[in-house]
Amino acid sequence: MSTQSAERLNAHLQGGAATTCRCWEVRRADGAVLGFTDHDEALEFDGIAFAPNSGFTSTAFEQTTGLSVDNASAIGALSHEAIKEADIRAGRYDGAAVTVWLVNWRDLAARDVQFAGTIGEISHGHGRFEAELRGLAEQLNQPQGHVYQGNCSAVLGDGRCGLSLEDPGFYRDVAIAGITGAGGFLFEGLDGLEDRWFELGRFRVLSGAGTGLVGMIKRDTTSSGGREIELWQELRAEVNVGDLVRLEAGCDKRPVTCQSKFGNFLNFRGFPHIPGEDWLTSYPHRGGNNDGGSASPFPGQNT
Repeated sequence: MSTQSAERLNAHLQGGAATTCRCWEVRRADGAVLGFTDHDEALEFDGIAFAPNSGFTSTAFEQTTGLSVDNASAIGALSHEAIKEADIRAGRYDGAAVTVWLVNWRDLAARDVQFAGTIGEISHGHGRFEAELRGLAEQLNQPQGHVYQGNCSAVLGDGRCGLSLEDPGFYRDVAIAGITGAGGFLFEGLDGLEDRWFELGRFRVLSGAGTGLVGMIKRDTTSSGGREIELWQELRAEVNVGDLVRLEAGCDKRPVTCQSKFGNFLNFRGFPHIPGEDWLTSYPHRGGNNDGGSASPFPGQNT
């Protein structure tokens, strides 16, 4: 938002009778962009159409100087065609980016951002929802820095890992052949891949009512009926036989897996030779090899 737009809005507010409203932009992780306004007519700017009569309102914004976290909540009705209870239940709005403007509805170029952040916890029921809005300073509450540990700390496919999960060797697009229970699925046509290849990988739904949802794979085994995939948590939307999903290879963070399965040991982000707890708590004792070398025995060991 340009400074000129904010100054133009400020000049309008100084003039007495104001013709202002609020506009909300919601950007979901699946790429969907939704716009809402508490004005009684549709508005459009920055290529986004803001729908009226959506029942979308917000409580007063709490904004402070310094690094404290700004917060508010958004309240709305589930009657609007763009806001579906099934989407909220499926988690499509979790972590969505939210921007709120104060706008002069007679002069859309006169507007200013009142809030920018993400959606936190959402409660819903009885035809309405309430969403917690978390300001940008919320990110300062997240742990930062690196952990020194034996296994890799990177996420498979991210910038630190360096691998591209778009490589056909690391995923399979396949239709669901059967459903074995809550979070359990059966697949065919995955011959040639050893058991547990997809274990700890991602399960991305590419078609059907659950399109865009992602689950984490807990178990990957071969049975007489085909390939069985079990998720750690049941998907929060209906997934049916015939729906297309993408199964991504899993990584257990061990150096041997990084080398043998992915050929990516040069990007391994762990410390496989870091001393363990037994070594750290060891102490000298009579009759042992106490020269400080790596072959020095632990307490209770004999040379």
